[in-house]
Amino acid sequence: MAKLTLDDLRKMRGEKQKAMDMRDSSNKDVQVIVGMGTCGIAAGAKETFTALMDAITEKGLTNVLIRQTGCMGLCHSEPTVEVVVPGMPAVIYGNVDAATAKAVVEKHIVGHELIDEKILDRPSIDIIKNG
Repeated sequence: MAKLTLDDLRKMRGEKQKAMDMRDSSNKDVQVIVGMGTCGIAAGAKETFTALMDAITEKGLTNVLIRQTGCMGLCHSEPTVEVVVPGMPAVIYGNVDAATAKAVVEKHIVGHELIDEKILDRPSIDIIKNG
């Protein structure tokens, strides 16, 4: 294994700090919560989490908090991702692969548009308002 230089270590620290900043809740109004229970991890939630982080970084979004939780109880539709954006209903998406993760960032978080075909759950308050 090659020896790391001081510049290599600084670069690694900078990259890790960016990843940690995404998990810091200060000054963030958007939340992305990935179900990382055993069922979620087995279905690919780690890859989904990484794809979400990459897409958020690519878009330069600094107001998005990404975090993980245990099983959401929707094991049949793992990986699951809950998205909470101000002014929009909180939504749980199911079967979120890397491509869907990118769409969640681009369409839901940036474009404020729901991805209807992937929605598993909407809070009942939305049904009451729209019903």
